[in-house]
Amino acid sequence: MAVINQIRILLLAAWLGAAIYFSAVVAPNVFGVIRSFNLPNANEIAGTIVTRTLSVVNTSGFILGLLLLITTVVLKKRYGRASFVLQLVLLLIVAIATGVSEWVIAARMQVLRAEMHGQIDNVALADPTRMAFAALHGYSVAALGIAIIAGLVAFSVIANRFKSD
Repeated sequence: MAVINQIRILLLAAWLGAAIYFSAVVAPNVFGVIRSFNLPNANEIAGTIVTRTLSVVNTSGFILGLLLLITTVVLKKRYGRASFVLQLVLLLIVAIATGVSEWVIAARMQVLRAEMHGQIDNVALADPTRMAFAALHGYSVAALGIAIIAGLVAFSVIANRFKSD
């Protein structure tokens, strides 16, 4: 069972690394590099790249969250009640946050992008569609941030339980 837990820790660490790297490095740099070319549709191009990359982070976070929830139940006897419940709650938060981000927030953002005909850069900042898009972007950032924080705490709980094994 310790091997299963080590795999759980490794998978969670890999996802956390990808999610943090995406947030801190990939997304801002894609926008910075594309904008540096002064293209008329720089934000649209960068947004498309970031959206596709974020989809991988969100989908893998959702799948990982579910997988880790299942293995938490399998390993239930290895944990105290508080640790078990805390893991369930935290991993459920990871799964829900990434799932909502991918299949609710990002899906709605895609609809709004289509309504702007791929010309986000040419739509006035005060336009209701652009304002709705910006609000959804904020929710997307928050959802991933919540998933990362829950994942970091879950990592700590899982790793500390088996430290003596």
